Amino acid sequence: MTTLLRIDASAQQPDRSLTRMLTTLFTNEFLHANPDAKLISRDIGQEPIPAIDHRFIHAAFTPPEAREDWMTERLTLSDALIDEVVAADIIVLGAPMYNYGMPAALKGWIDHIARIGRTFSFDLARGDFPIEPILKGKHLVVLSSRGEFGFEPGGPRAHLNALDPAIAACAHYFGVNSANIQTVAIEYQEFKDARHDRSVIAAKDATRALARRFGQVCETNDCVPAP
Repeated sequence: MTTLLRIDASAQQPDRSLTRMLTTLFTNEFLHANPDAKLISRDIGQEPIPAIDHRFIHAAFTPPEAREDWMTERLTLSDALIDEVVAADIIVLGAPMYNYGMPAALKGWIDHIARIGRTFSFDLARGDFPIEPILKGKHLVVLSSRGEFGFEPGGPRAHLNALDPAIAACAHYFGVNSANIQTVAIEYQEFKDARHDRSVIAAKDATRALARRFGQVCETNDCVPAP
């Protein structure tokens, strides 16, 4: 059985969120194509993940067998979030661009998932590259919205895009390599003109097509979308 993990990171109310519109569309189309799939949903925009602190770091870097009760309790939410990622074959992420980067809620989610011994190992014997991901073989679909435009590679604002590179840099914690990241973005939101309208239509079409391809191939337990 395929498991789809849906994460919504927008701080907007649900009825005003463009990224939730896209994640809902993806989820509905995916489940229509693959009705036996399991869905896990978490809205970190409406229920933000608390920031990590020194107690979290102390607990996370203490070996499990040496943890005190308060450490285990402090890591309970992190463990639950990681368990959801572990269970997932596909992660669909609603990630709006805020001030050219990721929402604070998304950063908090990633910080709770990047855990030594659970999602990555660390060994100085590997030399200058001691971190190695533990999870593998998953796919990530990023559904985004941007107030301006031209953030794609080679675009006029590509140099301002701190969102997509940050997600790609952290994707190995989710078991995703860069070749398995698909991104769809609505642009021109601040302009509210015909370009924005066309961008919404194009993003919905791309999201729908991507969800159908994933849904169809995941019925065979392959989960590799057709090109």
